[in-house]
Amino acid sequence: MKKGMIKVSVLYPNGEGKKFDMDYYCNQHVPMVGGLLGDAVKSATVEKGLGGAVPDSPATYAAMGNLYFDSLDSFQNSFGPNAEEIMADLPNFTNIEPVVQISEVMI
Repeated sequence: MKKGMIKVSVLYPNGEGKKFDMDYYCNQHVPMVGGLLGDAVKSATVEKGLGGAVPDSPATYAAMGNLYFDSLDSFQNSFGPNAEEIMADLPNFTNIEPVVQISEVMI
């Protein structure tokens, strides 16, 4: 990633009773999002939580998805028209309310 890019992180908090289907997320949801957002997405990563800061503690997040864009406008213009379809797919892989962070890449 290069300085100035926009990173959109979607974090899925871990916890009792929370479910997350990583296979569906990686093989169905992320490709669907990529197809809908098209060339606006410059890169994407998916992370699976393994543990917390203290040995043998649970991960704070079950999973994290990250999308990278050239600009905030590029993200907003591609996501806005597709938000309803993207959000409607969430129940297919999780019962977790995601936390979204939009950041600027600094280095």
